[in-house]
Amino acid sequence: MGSNMRWVALLLAALISVLGCAPVDKPPSLADHRLDDPPLTGPRPGAVGIGDPDFPTDGNGGYDVSHYDLAIDYVPLTKQLQGTTKIQAAATQDLSSFDLDLHGLTVSKVTVDNSAAAFRRQGDELTVTPAEPIDNKSRFTVKVVYSGQPQPIKDSANLGTFGFVATPDGAFVASEPDGSKTWFPNNDHPSDKATYDFTITVPAGVTALANGEQVGQPTTAQGKTTFRWRERHPMASYLATATMGKFDLREGRTPAGIPETAAVDPKFKTSLDKLFRLSGEITDYWSTVFGPYPFSSTGGIIDDYAAGYALENQTKPLYGGFSPGQDIIAHELAHQWFGDSLTIKRWRELWLNEGFATYAEWLWSEHKGGKTADAIFNELHARPASDPIWAYPPGRARPDDLFGTSVYVRGAMTLQALRKAIGDATFFKLLKTWTADHRYGLVTTDEFIRLAEQLSGKDLHPLFDAWLFQPTRPA
Repeated sequence: MGSNMRWVALLLAALISVLGCAPVDKPPSLADHRLDDPPLTGPRPGAVGIGDPDFPTDGNGGYDVSHYDLAIDYVPLTKQLQGTTKIQAAATQDLSSFDLDLHGLTVSKVTVDNSAAAFRRQGDELTVTPAEPIDNKSRFTVKVVYSGQPQPIKDSANLGTFGFVATPDGAFVASEPDGSKTWFPNNDHPSDKATYDFTITVPAGVTALANGEQVGQPTTAQGKTTFRWRERHPMASYLATATMGKFDLREGRTPAGIPETAAVDPKFKTSLDKLFRLSGEITDYWSTVFGPYPFSSTGGIIDDYAAGYALENQTKPLYGGFSPGQDIIAHELAHQWFGDSLTIKRWRELWLNEGFATYAEWLWSEHKGGKTADAIFNELHARPASDPIWAYPPGRARPDDLFGTSVYVRGAMTLQALRKAIGDATFFKLLKTWTADHRYGLVTTDEFIRLAEQLSGKDLHPLFDAWLFQPTRPA
């Protein structure tokens, strides 16, 4: 190398050294990486989505959450929430930064492993840059301090209003599909399940209800009461609740001995005993049909908010502004197996939740001496081609109509068609094997089809294709 070239090299090295210390607006991403480049090494940002093509910004990549510790203080009169969320997670890559999902609210402080971390907001993404990169497979703890008025999500195509919904005496908290980010920062996608601790402080006289079981007795000081709840079984973020208000409570056990809590707004006081009795009876019956109850308590909540829907919040289904009948309670409690214990990997698989829970309504009718599942199936199959249940096949739920009639009803019809094809003995063995094999895990349609074929010894692909994936009404 000649002397001039050496000066050029030295100048370039100096420039690189200076630029290396300067902030960059956009770090390198996988999208910038050509296929013929060497493999990416070293820390890099976690993806802004978990990889669900129908909901590309839901959830986040680069880490897996194991536990949430939520502490919130809420004042219904002002609708102000103050929160601190601690998240225990493990990195799934070398991380220079990572995202959490958070809708609205003002973040005042973020730490990673007790060291201050930089953060920025863009839409519903909270990007956290720790003081030091996080090594792949390392465990770390994030703490986020935040406050403000939670704003629910309004989506007419998917349930209407959901998330943290303020009520005159508290809050109605039902977060499906992606509303948990309205009240705490999280990895807001069902495929990242975690355990939960809740510490909820409210004005004295207000009751706070959350998933799992109460830890100790509520404590009251200076006009405020603090409730502590713990859900020690893995739970999808959309199933987390912190419903608050004035409630009449009944606590006890189901006839089979499962701890149970029923809570109703005073407007529905006359429904308290019915809710408690039916929730206990149905939980116990499903335990004989679907396998052992997967959680440590059961029950339900009726709040005085006209949501127009119910939600299968883990251990405590929530009924929005109505006293539910047996069919709806049967539906929501069946979800404790199908949706809560067994959770879908991607939202497109929603029929595995809603089709199964709808079919459970038919099984309950059959059990109580009403219409049989086959009679209900035949009535529905006779509906004209213009009926919404034939609008599109349920095997891939549509993001703009996630909770469409087809997903529920035609999904349930798929199970009755399967029952007829393989016989009762194999069908009910299939349900118990399915819930046992995937207890607390994630599931897909392909896995269910494989298990059905394995247990029946039959090629069932034509049946599932006709009912789940073809746009025309099956013969």
